[in-house]
Amino acid sequence: MNRKLISLVICFMMLFTLAACTKTNVSTSSDTKQTTSTPDTKDAPEEKETAEAPAAANEADPKITLKIGFSTNEEDPRALAAKEFKAEVEKKTNGSVTVELYPSGQLGGDAALIESMALDSGTVDIIITDASNFATYVPKMGISALPFQFKDFEEAWAFMDSDIEADAEALLIEHNMRVLAHYDNGFRCVTSNSPVNSSKDMTGILIRTPENPVIMATMKALGANPQPLAFSELYMALQQGTYDAQENPIPVIYNNKLHEVQKNLAITNHIYSGMCFTISESIWNKMSETQKGVVSEAAVASQKYNRELNKKMTDDYLALLKEAGMTITTPELAPFVEATASVAEELKDTYGDLLTRAKEWKASR
Repeated sequence: MNRKLISLVICFMMLFTLAACTKTNVSTSSDTKQTTSTPDTKDAPEEKETAEAPAAANEADPKITLKIGFSTNEEDPRALAAKEFKAEVEKKTNGSVTVELYPSGQLGGDAALIESMALDSGTVDIIITDASNFATYVPKMGISALPFQFKDFEEAWAFMDSDIEADAEALLIEHNMRVLAHYDNGFRCVTSNSPVNSSKDMTGILIRTPENPVIMATMKALGANPQPLAFSELYMALQQGTYDAQENPIPVIYNNKLHEVQKNLAITNHIYSGMCFTISESIWNKMSETQKGVVSEAAVASQKYNRELNKKMTDDYLALLKEAGMTITTPELAPFVEATASVAEELKDTYGDLLTRAKEWKASR
């Protein structure tokens, strides 16, 4: 009995020891697992923060959307340059500024776009339109559009980048408009139902123009009857015969297929059409200094692209318009120059010292 009892006690003790060892191993394994997993849990957020570092660097910058509106289609040099602007801005702001393009007058014609910006309606944030179109708000803005003022693209570009133009543009700030760059639209020419072989052929024709005081005054001086119309409505109006003629630069004529509804082109080059890449002052003031720097630099970079592209298209598309069946005339321009000399004189009170400075600038070239 004693031996049996002793054996039972020994067995019991062995079982107790085994159970204790098993519990210790489980506990140790569990502790090891917790110790191993703890660093993983702490490391994960740190790795995530590192991955998102670029976004964190822009947390102070507001999220801005810039809506760009213009009257011509997506093939126009201003549209192609605006795409370059969009890519540059979105890349260099890491997406804090996004750009949306609205071509073909989707947000309104030139006059409506300018009015929307002046009223700070929020409809549009950047507009690309002829500098002289702003003359309805700041009359001095017509100074770059005086007839027969520049002999070539390079001279026109130099004027647009001059202090004379800058002083006129400074007056736009109080109307919620800030000019960042100068795009090129080219030299304006006349298309018509009947050929224009001389200045006399302009007499009495009903010609579509933008709502632009200088262009309208120039057409009146030539004896024509200018009537404003939004560019987005022009093709249909010409197709229906509502107008006898219209005037625009060669790339605009070709890219917007105006040669389909008018068969005659006169190379008059009567007015240079320099465009202002203009941002709403209110949206400008919402951007951080970093964003302003990127947007400003991208505008100037796209300006260079636009100018060279427009100049090339002017040369290339003239041949294409001829191939498309247009009758192209090159009238003697001296009578045109003489007839329109009165335009600057009529506007001398409007332009004041800017006109004197422009004449001095021209004489110094």
